[in-house]
Amino acid sequence: MTTRGCKRGSKKEREETLSYNESNERRLETMNAARRLCVFVMAALQRQKYAPLSLRPLTCEVKTGHRLVCVSLLFSTSLSCYQCFVNHQDSGRLCWGHILTEYNVRNVEGCYQKLNRIFNNHERVIEAGRVGKGFDKQLKEVLDAVIMPIVEEFDKKLNNDTVYEERLQTAADNFIAAASKLPRVSECIPPCGFQSADFLYNCITCKYDSCEFPLDCPVKEIQIMENSRSQMWCDVPFHLPNNIEVIWRFAGEVKTKQVDQFKEVTAGLDRLYSIRSTRLQHQGTYQCEIYSGQNSIVRIYYYLKVTPQVVAGHTELQEIFDLSLLPGGRLLPAPDGPPRSLLLPSPLLLTACLTALLLLLFLSLGALFWSSVPEQTSHVEQADGDEDLGF
Repeated sequence: MTTRGCKRGSKKEREETLSYNESNERRLETMNAARRLCVFVMAALQRQKYAPLSLRPLTCEVKTGHRLVCVSLLFSTSLSCYQCFVNHQDSGRLCWGHILTEYNVRNVEGCYQKLNRIFNNHERVIEAGRVGKGFDKQLKEVLDAVIMPIVEEFDKKLNNDTVYEERLQTAADNFIAAASKLPRVSECIPPCGFQSADFLYNCITCKYDSCEFPLDCPVKEIQIMENSRSQMWCDVPFHLPNNIEVIWRFAGEVKTKQVDQFKEVTAGLDRLYSIRSTRLQHQGTYQCEIYSGQNSIVRIYYYLKVTPQVVAGHTELQEIFDLSLLPGGRLLPAPDGPPRSLLLPSPLLLTACLTALLLLLFLSLGALFWSSVPEQTSHVEQADGDEDLGF
């Protein structure tokens, strides 16, 4: 008995055929799902004028063997002047025709790797971008001037990786040279305080850096006599906002900056703290804190050291007494220096005094000499007269 139609294979062959068909269906479903994912992400990026700065454009392509490769080209996590001012669309136009010379295939990822190395991770590029406040627009103009001509030239055109390397490196060098000439004046005034104005542009954060000084200022020491007037100013050398509040605090007898040791004394707008008659109990550390809204701007510290009036009078009397006991009118020696003389005559005065003494000495000797000469003459004349008389 013969059969009509196609020859039916064995049971094993039918199972193998079914398994092969199921495998192809699963592969096709996987490929379609991946394609839909790529299309969805690309459409989302295209709806935005600027993609997230950490994300490169996506490229999707179906390669031989029905394998879909969806490559996400990511920049490094740190930003740079390039990423601050060049959007992802222009980067995509720039890297579209990047050819790997060794394999003669188009490879966009290799172009982005070059951008990372030449611009994003280049310390000289980042340093050149640290311009003064208000010059970020000029910085963008400088970068556009070196990048956009290459973007227009390479758009939808194939170029070898060696050409990309040369052109991008030249662009980076030109950017460094031009950006380094922009002003870099920083108005940050040390040593302390939150200075709200931003001054230097940072290509890593794409923002201006604020002055990175501590909130607490160094402690200034003031020595004052008991019963004298004391004044402390809560003043800073940098500009303050209009809506400020000044709070004065006091920590008795200690020299400290520990916030928990202070107790509030006054609060308001008065930046001058004055003590009409300073007493011993006023000795300690005074803290002045300036607020703008809820934000603290600066904390200034003064250590007030009060000298008792009795001790001061005793010290002056002791100095006079010691001076009277010292020979030659010499003062007590300083702690770190030789004894000081009360009177220090000049060399010219010493020379004049010595000359006068020598002159007086010569005059005295001359007077003694001439006074002895007439006496000797009278003795000689008397002796001659005695001889004449025959004695």
